[in-house]
Amino acid sequence: MPVSAAYRPDPKFPELGSEFADPVAAAHFPKTILRYRNDRAAATVGLDALTDEEWIAHFGRFHPLPGNIDPPLAQRYHGHQFRVYNPELGDGRGFTFAQVRELGTDRLLELGTKGSGQTPWSRSGDGRLTLKGGVREVLATAMLEALGVPTSRSFSLVETGEDLIRGDEPSPTRSSVLVRLSHSHIRFGTFQRHAFFERADRIAALVDHVIANYYPELEGADDRPAALLAAVGERAARLAASWMAAGFVHGVLNTDNMNITGESFDYGPYRFLPKSDPNFTAAYFDHAGLYAFGRQPEAVFWNLQQLAGCLTFVSDSDRLVEALNGFGPAYRRELVAAVIRRLGLQPRGEGPDDLLVQAAFKNLAEGGERLRWEPFFFDWFCQREPTGPRADIYSGEAFADFRDLIRAYAPDRPERLAHPYFAGREPEELLYDEIEAIWAPIAAADDWEPLEAKLFKIEAARQAWGFSP
Repeated sequence: MPVSAAYRPDPKFPELGSEFADPVAAAHFPKTILRYRNDRAAATVGLDALTDEEWIAHFGRFHPLPGNIDPPLAQRYHGHQFRVYNPELGDGRGFTFAQVRELGTDRLLELGTKGSGQTPWSRSGDGRLTLKGGVREVLATAMLEALGVPTSRSFSLVETGEDLIRGDEPSPTRSSVLVRLSHSHIRFGTFQRHAFFERADRIAALVDHVIANYYPELEGADDRPAALLAAVGERAARLAASWMAAGFVHGVLNTDNMNITGESFDYGPYRFLPKSDPNFTAAYFDHAGLYAFGRQPEAVFWNLQQLAGCLTFVSDSDRLVEALNGFGPAYRRELVAAVIRRLGLQPRGEGPDDLLVQAAFKNLAEGGERLRWEPFFFDWFCQREPTGPRADIYSGEAFADFRDLIRAYAPDRPERLAHPYFAGREPEELLYDEIEAIWAPIAAADDWEPLEAKLFKIEAARQAWGFSP
């Protein structure tokens, strides 16, 4: 196998033992048609030299990577789903396939699957992923990465040649298996499972594993579980703030969809905001609006509280409460920083930055149907004077305060405006209707050109924005 020197296998997760995962085998698929490979991500872990045939062998038929996890492991976890506790969860259609070190950062990264077949945790499900679901996740991760949101990356998408029956889309529908590259798939729900069984020893082992592999700076902490909770809370605050600045609605913020390293992952009924609306929901089944756009920070904090409850088995409650109390200030700080970053400005300090961000959100809320979320940040990026189709909105009295405040700022890396992306009149967006329009020719005529064209445009936007998650 032509791996490069950058390929450094480091399978740490199996060290936790049999109480944390189950060995499984991938399904045998009738077909393995490569539909997407992320060579930019693959280059960071030394796998970009694979031929397409070799790629399919590893990420369609799941032949083990050299020196890596064999057999794959379906993780065990519990979780709150819409705040109802479910002790019957676990990787029901995926597994941990490999762990590798990232070139340049030495971070431990993980290749996990979605749609790779049934496991002991499938709960009568077929363990499959629709091709449409795979396409939607490829689009979500590309867009979120471009916008600077900490996210898993879609690594591979292979069509698998099965007809699937689903109640929420026309059936039968095509099938796929997705591989995602993430920092970790250890979830808040991983801790919840062992708290449910009152196994303080396993919670302690999990804390030790997470600190050793993801938070080594906490090795000497006085109260290691509380220090871990504080660190996870900081990353969760940054993630929630990034969603809000990106106008992104995850849709299903259950505790099994929150990981301990602060990346967004597992994209089902997500949406990007068409316009500012705190009550906008992504999931058609979220009837109460529990995970609406404006309630996402609250949902993340609630999930952190559940993680803290698990850690009471191995830590002092007062220290855990102190760690939880850090989330609110961290979120406010991260939200301001994320919006200033999205506007392409150099920060001026807490007071001025707070005022500008408040004015930005106020004007987004008052902008009406014509002022969509993404164009607002595109129009004002690096303090350029908007001259496009929304110039008349910005010149009105409602924007007077915002105009005065933003003029006091210096642009951050204004040379980014020289990118051809900013010569256009409209930014790249990823609204629901466009995703449906991209899928339609795939479903009707196996036409992948609209998807490829969209990914090309998103990549141009990523390069133009110059954000780093």
